[in-house]
Amino acid sequence: MDTIRKPPTMADVARRTGVSPMTVSRAFKRDSSVSQETREAVLRAAEELGYVFDSTASNLRSQRTDFIAVTIPSINNANFADTVRALSDGVSERGLQILLGYTNYDVAEEERLIEQLLRRKPEAIVVTGGKHTPRARKLLSNAGIPVIETWDLPEEPIGHVVGFSNALAVREMVDHFVSVGYRKIAFIGGDADRDTRGTDRRAGFIAALVHHGLDTSRLIAAGPPPISMREGADAMRQLLERFPDTEAVICVSDLSAFGALTECQRRGIAVPDRIAIAGFGDYEIGAICVPSLTTINAFASEIGAKTAELILDVLNGKLDQPGRVTIRPDLILRQTSR
Repeated sequence: MDTIRKPPTMADVARRTGVSPMTVSRAFKRDSSVSQETREAVLRAAEELGYVFDSTASNLRSQRTDFIAVTIPSINNANFADTVRALSDGVSERGLQILLGYTNYDVAEEERLIEQLLRRKPEAIVVTGGKHTPRARKLLSNAGIPVIETWDLPEEPIGHVVGFSNALAVREMVDHFVSVGYRKIAFIGGDADRDTRGTDRRAGFIAALVHHGLDTSRLIAAGPPPISMREGADAMRQLLERFPDTEAVICVSDLSAFGALTECQRRGIAVPDRIAIAGFGDYEIGAICVPSLTTINAFASEIGAKTAELILDVLNGKLDQPGRVTIRPDLILRQTSR
């Protein structure tokens, strides 16, 4: 059986390059005192030896960890993936990396993750949404690092905010539906006690209907988030059985809306002639399905990019007051509505 080989050390790289171990360390940290020629020689020797720079000791001395902690509700949601990708791209220019935590739409799990992540002393922490347990709020408030709440506009922000009003976005979709003649409008969403952004969208839907003097009873709960295409189809089945005269339905996400669309197609119900369907999130599937899906673009990548800019501004001393970046979602009107 093969024995485990001893990994190459900084001293090995220094000997091959003909410099001191300190110079090797500075080359990896992109210290300006090391010339470009020497840096390239060090990196070339490290590549040949298979050496991986250990930043632990350096970080202990500088009291820096060079990572950003991030919590998201779902790891298979394209919107959150786009946000994290743009955030990661934005902070990488400063040599920062992302440490990701997955909450599964559970505020108790978010609290546990926040505590675990803060123990690792991140440079900043990014959380999804503005609703947290009291203990999580206390942990974040006392963290002593930049805290950024995203995908929401909390009434009492802990620190910085990059997001939008989920309620207002859906209200605007309802306003559009009413303006083109729909009156019997339904909403498909998840369990109200888990998905706080979905709850806000539902609240915006109800508020808009009240404003227009319309019936608010057409509410279908599709189960715990994230709502899948299959659950969206089942919720559409329930809607058609309970409220067969429904003229339009707004779904909490594009995936649930796509499921609702397929259920209509199975039943031979014409979309949008018989019933209109709208989603949320502007997923790729919504643009390529037939008919294409009316939806709301929340600019997930822009949320990540703006969050990265804010973090770098704070860490570089350019921002000493809580920042607030408001994203304005767009209605994307396609073939599933008039």
